[in-house]
Amino acid sequence: MACGETPQKTGHSSSPQWKHGRFENTQPIAPTGLWKGLKLGWAFIFDKPQGSAPTDAIPVQALTRDALLLAPDGSLYRLGHSTLLLKLRGRFWLTDPVFAQRAFPVQWMGPARFHAPPIALDALPPIEGVLLSHDHYDHLDHGSILALADKAQHFVAPLGVGDRLIAWGVDPAKVWQLDWWDSVEIDGLRFVATPARHFSGRGLSDANSTLWSSWVVIDGGQRLFFSGDGGYFDGFKAIGERYGPFDVTLLECGAYDERWAEVHMQPEEVLQAYKDLRGRWLVPIHNGTFDLGLHPWKEPFERLSALAQADGNTQLAWPGVGERLSLARPGETLGTADQAPWWRDLR
Repeated sequence: MACGETPQKTGHSSSPQWKHGRFENTQPIAPTGLWKGLKLGWAFIFDKPQGSAPTDAIPVQALTRDALLLAPDGSLYRLGHSTLLLKLRGRFWLTDPVFAQRAFPVQWMGPARFHAPPIALDALPPIEGVLLSHDHYDHLDHGSILALADKAQHFVAPLGVGDRLIAWGVDPAKVWQLDWWDSVEIDGLRFVATPARHFSGRGLSDANSTLWSSWVVIDGGQRLFFSGDGGYFDGFKAIGERYGPFDVTLLECGAYDERWAEVHMQPEEVLQAYKDLRGRWLVPIHNGTFDLGLHPWKEPFERLSALAQADGNTQLAWPGVGERLSLARPGETLGTADQAPWWRDLR
């Protein structure tokens, strides 16, 4: 599909993923059920582990519009959780933009940010497009979308998620909705919606009414993979065989637990997914911003770092909030080898 065509609005019924009135995974996940849901809710409220949120301030490198405009092509900035700012072909793209204080339906309760974004929404440079993985509150923020509705030129999303955007007031002409393995080309960049093993919904009555997706981004000879959310499955190998190797794999590592391992990877599985994808560099995301799991906040950093070191063949880059990462040379923009990781001395 080429830029300039009418944005895709494929009906749910035509998708192989749409079955029995909802979207389904190729590798099914067990339903949570009422009792398990209640037990998890109790654990989140009354049984949080010590250190699940930092007591020290998370270091943030503030960003400015002028500095971003002067940044070289192929730059990546972590703004928090799974929100990334990419500069590709001189234009800026946001992934899963969440600038809200809380990843929750309301802003007076729920998981609060550990740190402020390194740049405010209204200070961003012109945004060419927004890439969305699914509709959960820590990935699709209503307020951020409203602020970006006029600012961004394109919104690329899985089936059904684009319908949400349109219902919220985004111009339908800006919205591209893709099923798994569909692609769209915009200003020389190719975006491919690829499978993920997850689920969707923003309330009690809309479970799996929209699709979830990972994404392949192709910029000439450079290839990026953005995981969104999802458990480990054989789809990573299929994506790697079809579109790998990837220069940079942006893989979720955080908010995991053995009790929901089907929909969020453990660090050991993150490392395996990176290998399945045939990744050159691994950049873990989905951590360090919100308390959405039942593990200490630093555990994803320490656990995956130890696994990568023991493996010996993993190139791991873990930029701090607001720190620039070169997509072509990730290791060159992260300080010297003897520097302690940015999180190591924090409590």
